[in-house]
Amino acid sequence: MLEPKFPAVARMLADAREDLTAFASFPPAHWVKIWSTNPLERLNKEVKRRTNVVGIFPDDAAVLRLAGAVLIEAHDEWQVAERRYLSEGSMAKLVATGDDAARPKEVRRATAELVAN
Repeated sequence: MLEPKFPAVARMLADAREDLTAFASFPPAHWVKIWSTNPLERLNKEVKRRTNVVGIFPDDAAVLRLAGAVLIEAHDEWQVAERRYLSEGSMAKLVATGDDAARPKEVRRATAELVAN
């Protein structure tokens, strides 16, 4: 479909097929949250807010310490939060093996459809 007008883009997409369809190995309930970058954007906004408060840093290490502290704080909050981004129940559906037969049939079907296109 892209090949006639954009051969370089079509080649790049074909080469990246596995990466682009990696989300399909997760349960369908996770797909929307995997596509979303909201948590990352929220975290970046918090780092920016905190660095703007300081204004000028004496050296690069000071910036790293502050950003690291913000990331550690966010990690701690995510660990103990009552409401998780991906619930424990949905995480339990993940299978540690790459065995396709162990995946839910919706995931097998969606993966096959995506690879076929």
